[in-house]
Amino acid sequence: MAEDEFKWPGEGFEGFPRRVPEDCVCYSLYLVDSSNDKRDGGSIRKQLEEVQAAATDLKTKLLRDYIWQREGFNLEYCQEDGLIFLRGRTDYGDSIEDEWVVVYLLRELSKQYQHLWISALDSDGQFLLVEAANVLPRWLNPDVANNRVWLHNGTLLIIRPLSSLGETSSTAGPTQSLSIQEAFGVIKSNPESLLHSPSIEAEAFYRLRNYPDQIKDNLHHAIITIPRKLAFILKLKPAFISPAVEAFYLRDPIALRPWQKETSSDQSPMTFPPHDLVSVSVIFPKVAYAQIRSQPFRPPPGWDGLLDKKGDTNRYNQLETGMKVTCGFEMLSSDPQNKERDHVVQTRRLLHSLQAGELKQPSDDEISRWEKKQDDESWLDVNFEEFEKELAASSSSKTAKGRDATATAFGDKTAQENLRRIVQRFEDFLNDETAGADGVDSDDEDDDEDEDEHEHGNLQTEGEDTDVSFDEKEFARMMREMMGLPPDTEDEVVGTAAKGKQVASQAAEDAESDGGEMHEIMQRMEEELDAAGALDLDPTPKKITAVRKATRGTSKERNDLPSAKAGVNEADVNWIDEEVDIDFNLAKNLLESFKSQAGLPGPGGNLLGSLGLKLPRDEDDDDVQGK
Repeated sequence: MAEDEFKWPGEGFEGFPRRVPEDCVCYSLYLVDSSNDKRDGGSIRKQLEEVQAAATDLKTKLLRDYIWQREGFNLEYCQEDGLIFLRGRTDYGDSIEDEWVVVYLLRELSKQYQHLWISALDSDGQFLLVEAANVLPRWLNPDVANNRVWLHNGTLLIIRPLSSLGETSSTAGPTQSLSIQEAFGVIKSNPESLLHSPSIEAEAFYRLRNYPDQIKDNLHHAIITIPRKLAFILKLKPAFISPAVEAFYLRDPIALRPWQKETSSDQSPMTFPPHDLVSVSVIFPKVAYAQIRSQPFRPPPGWDGLLDKKGDTNRYNQLETGMKVTCGFEMLSSDPQNKERDHVVQTRRLLHSLQAGELKQPSDDEISRWEKKQDDESWLDVNFEEFEKELAASSSSKTAKGRDATATAFGDKTAQENLRRIVQRFEDFLNDETAGADGVDSDDEDDDEDEDEHEHGNLQTEGEDTDVSFDEKEFARMMREMMGLPPDTEDEVVGTAAKGKQVASQAAEDAESDGGEMHEIMQRMEEELDAAGALDLDPTPKKITAVRKATRGTSKERNDLPSAKAGVNEADVNWIDEEVDIDFNLAKNLLESFKSQAGLPGPGGNLLGSLGLKLPRDEDDDDVQGK
């Protein structure tokens, strides 16, 4: 049954559809060979055990010192639906890079076996297709992608729908997904239906472009100050740092109970008291290090007297980070829910061996010989001004080719490349002249539309795109006028004048067609009511409307206009001497959207920022009145 397929009781109910859990990647490895149909399960299993052993060797070779955020790469023997294969699941938590480490291992493993076919899914489904969304063929959508995307011999292969080859099939068509048995049948009997596109593969594997060198860049070395026995444990089991950081990062009030013993009748000793402290170098996953460094945490009893912000900054940072790590291990060991977890059990055994004298804590001389490595932490610092410059870099690259790109760089090189790629994709989407207002259409809808056009004639005109097009200069000019700012350039003023004349001419034609006399009477009534204050509910647009009327009349009529009564000064009147076309509802909605963000990121601020408009902080009414 397909992943999203569901049948109610009475319709052949086969159970609820299986879903990949959040923050997990699932992968299945199959041996697809026509000779396997004649082989028994024992020989297939033996060959799968060879694949499993090769995966272990590959993991040892490439990930010797790698630390996973939650779970590592793993494979287990599985027999399901008459198939024998290997299956694994990795919970990568907040570390997306762990998912791509898994993909890299799978791709390298597929190069070693000619008949090995690998499928990988996460909570988004075919996430490799998500990465290559910009270059996928139109027929390849989530409804038909199930069991069509495969890793084989280091390449990405896609099974085309059989109808695209002019064939007929009762089992699969361009709007249907394939079962796993149907997919293997196509691979064995119809290999020409396999699509290998270099452009799709390049986009899908874009994040792997710097592998395997990037694997070591996913880790961070830092010197921290922790109790001696904890330093001993981390020396033997460096991977235990990840669950400890997660326990600290996701702590709740119950997790803080060990430090409440200091003020209660329960005087049982802590597992890792802040005594006999030493400074050692510890390896963190980058995500884990960012989590533990970014979270504020009040020092618990015993640690509060050790931290002195007035002292050496490096010493303080080492103590603070070490305090958080120690508290994370304390939370793990004291929580009853964690007592059966593997790393907690092993930690307890090591502590018992230390207490029994079976193991000895390292001396100061031994610790001094340990490697002490401190990586640069500049990747943690994001300057938001530089961030905005990076966002604007692609749009201004043509005029800034001579500028030193490193002068405004932030974060690491990978983050910069990913950011530019995201911005470029978004700009390509906005500049796609073939896209309509309703987004991407399905194949069936396109076919229906093509048939309608042939039957009824081509009703589309060249001017249809104007309803959904976006002119940045026109929008920026409108916003400047709305906020009372002067025109940016002389070209803009000339464009405004031309636009005003065009609108005035169009308005005159509309007035003649709808009845010029009645239109003139309504205008006079509106001016009289506005002058009397009866239409003062939305004063700014009405006042500017009144000024517009003055620009249409003679100079004598302009002089007779009571601009003082309307609350418009002479500078405003001179500035909007030409007719302007302002959509006040649009501008008002944008400003209200910006105000509702309350200083936080949001769509209104992002849109205005992309146009180079930076609005001031929206002060409260009380503050404004006080000023």
